[in-house]
Amino acid sequence: MRKKIIFIILGLILLIFGGAVSLYFYGLGPVSKKSEPIEFSLASGTNKLEIIDDLKNNNLIKSKFSGYIYVLLNRNLNLQAGKYELNQNMSLKDILNKINSGNIIKEENTYKLRFTEGKRLTDYAEIIASKTNTTSDEVINVLNDSEYLQELIDKYWFLTSDILQEGIYYPLEGYLFASTYELYNNSSIKDIVEKMLDGTDQVLSKYRDEISNSSYSVHEILTMASIVELEGAGSDDRAGIAGVFYNRLKIGESLGSDVTTYYAVGKTFNEDLTNSDLSNCNNGYNTRGNCNRGKLPIGPICSASTNSIESTINPSHHDYYFFVADKNKKTYFTKTNAEHNAKVNELKSAGLWYEYK
Repeated sequence: MRKKIIFIILGLILLIFGGAVSLYFYGLGPVSKKSEPIEFSLASGTNKLEIIDDLKNNNLIKSKFSGYIYVLLNRNLNLQAGKYELNQNMSLKDILNKINSGNIIKEENTYKLRFTEGKRLTDYAEIIASKTNTTSDEVINVLNDSEYLQELIDKYWFLTSDILQEGIYYPLEGYLFASTYELYNNSSIKDIVEKMLDGTDQVLSKYRDEISNSSYSVHEILTMASIVELEGAGSDDRAGIAGVFYNRLKIGESLGSDVTTYYAVGKTFNEDLTNSDLSNCNNGYNTRGNCNRGKLPIGPICSASTNSIESTINPSHHDYYFFVADKNKKTYFTKTNAEHNAKVNELKSAGLWYEYK
């Protein structure tokens, strides 16, 4: 009798499970064959479950249940705010992929804003200010507001209290992804910033498992990526460059990166670094000389490209500790300082020396 009851219970469980699975896959399909366009607006800050509710209320998906399960199974979806043209002939997957891509309706009241990789947050502040009728200082003030920063930390998985460390110049430095964004004319500073953070989310989410299993935090990875971005600007091998920096960290050596010194002292690449600049270890950014031996800078020094981020997460493994790139972007790796200096002199003599621009 007991065995019979157990079989009945197991049968009911399997029946319920099978029914739930069938219901899930049924709910992924299109609502109908109608292809008439339906305008769907997604407000900034709307969470994924609320988006599913809105899609169901607009009769664009069959089932909230299927939608909830789908977004929970696809954590990497980065559903971007904006106005979209959808229809009932689209599957749930097609709809969410379109929102994930940020393919909003192009209207007369939108514009494109381009941010270039390798630039500092102060550069981005000037670009944002030019489109929001504010000054760059006002933009910086918004991005330094402690309450707003905490809101962002609560919203984005990759933002942590690391950005609030004492000594960091700008908390969101290196976190605003460089790309071209479609924006509304009335977009606020926060709208633009969160659009850029959505871009960062989209890139980093591809490597969320690798980051979780890394011995480096996401803050440290973005810091390394920012150095690789600038040091590798003239290189054909950013993964190799990342490997050099990781090797130097492992032996407790300083990174020896000029670009960190430029950031530390607030100079551009058109200015010369002095011996005083290079030996100034009173901040957490400078990695020249004996500064911050075996350590990364306290935070990123620019916004890195996808290439630099990927190279930092998956660096080359080798036994080199120095590198130099010629003006044709060919990169040379060496093991000792003497070999490095010899290669630099060789490139200069051959007229192949690369100069920052």
